[in-house]
Parts: sequence; C-alpha cells; structure tokens
Amino acid sequence: MGIPIRVDESIYNAAKQTAKAECRSIPCQIEFWAKIGKCALENPDLPIDMIQDLLVSNQQDPNIAEPFNIDH
Repeated sequence: MGIPIRVDESIYNAAKQTAKAECRSIPCQIEFWAKIGKCALENPDLPIDMIQDLLVSNQQDPNIAEPFNIDH
C-alpha cells in the first residue's frame, strides 16, 4: 500500500515518459529512481549503471539466472 506524496510536475512528466518506455507505472518508476538514489548515496564508490543493474537483477526470477563463469 502506498502513501500519496506531492511530486514536482517536471519529475512526474519525466517519470511518465520513462515509465512507458520501461513498462512500469508512474509510481513504480518514481520508486525505482528513489531506490537508485538511495543506493547511490549509501554506496558512493559504485557506478550508477551497476546500481541500476543490481536493482533490476534483484527483481528477476533466480531460476532463470545464468551462473557467472569467469572461465569463458
């Protein structure tokens, strides 16, 4: 269950565009951005792309994950 919050119109419009492209609802897109920002602040040495990839991978079904193999 969510809690209503006020969001700047420009943030809302950007989230609306990105949410459509990434097949998310607008609230889920804003929540995703907030999670990335929180993780970035907590882990300033990690690149944003890595943080985003980690958050996305945490939402994927572990049964379809490919094992990591360092010997290609």
